[in-house]
Amino acid sequence: MRQINAIGDACPLPVIKTKKGLDAIESGQLVVLVDNEIAVQNIRRLAGATGCQFDVRQQEGVFHITLLKGEAQPSDASANSEAVAGKTVVVLAADTMGTGDDELGHILMKGFIFALTQLDTLPDIVLLYNTGAKLAVYGSSSLEDLIALEQAGVAVLTCGTCLNHLGIAEQLGVGEVTNMYRLVEEMRDAGRILRP
Repeated sequence: MRQINAIGDACPLPVIKTKKGLDAIESGQLVVLVDNEIAVQNIRRLAGATGCQFDVRQQEGVFHITLLKGEAQPSDASANSEAVAGKTVVVLAADTMGTGDDELGHILMKGFIFALTQLDTLPDIVLLYNTGAKLAVYGSSSLEDLIALEQAGVAVLTCGTCLNHLGIAEQLGVGEVTNMYRLVEEMRDAGRILRP
């Protein structure tokens, strides 16, 4: 039996740690410790998606989640990725995710970009435009994750007009500058587009 401590970890870390723990075993039991109900719900969904049995008990404010993994089987995710032809393109049109609370939006966007780095199959391209261009400059809390994606072979393309308009063209810290025509081409030719 393996145990993972995700107490105090912010979303999406508990799910990512759990997925890595499940990937590391062919079968058997994995116990994950978390301290919030949202993490429990997210790991319950992961268990359902991966065909694992799920049990949870709470003790002194800590949830002890037990996952039981059977023999390795091909995942539906890999079957789905083969069914979609063309590149996977991530479109980041803002430096926040969602609307309403910008502070929360920044936290969510950072989590989204980090989660991209943890996918089994990485996207082919990340397109950044409008205030999304701010994510690719020095000082951005997401710069390290975008660099990791680029080092893993993901093309990171940032709109030059946006960089110039925002006055941050000299601060680009990852990828290359691109133009609207290329942005449109990459979206047109994509097999799958992800927009947070």
